[in-house]
Amino acid sequence: MIDESRPVYLRLRDEIAAAILDGRYGDGEILPSVRAFAAQQGANPLTVAKAYQSFQDDGLVQVRRGVGMFVTPGASRRLRAMERERFFSSVWPGIAQQMHRIGITLEELADRNDVPVA
Repeated sequence: MIDESRPVYLRLRDEIAAAILDGRYGDGEILPSVRAFAAQQGANPLTVAKAYQSFQDDGLVQVRRGVGMFVTPGASRRLRAMERERFFSSVWPGIAQQMHRIGITLEELADRNDVPVA
């Protein structure tokens, strides 16, 4: 579900992060150019550049002048750790509260999704 209230550059960042986490862009691989990704997403190139800059600021991508932007080695591992922390600090509390409110247990959740509970 897309959160339309979030700034566009953050939604684009989420798209890129998902692609890195899903392995579509592996460590050391080149990302689409700003213009290509903007055209693909129907976004302003400056907005895409802002999303890419946030990854560069976090050390997850590096620019090779005249060549392109590349996923840094270890970026997928670091990004996964960052996303896990965000999930547990920002997303999970609301989910856990809703589950408690409507009486869903972790076991029931696991049964519904065929996931073993440790």
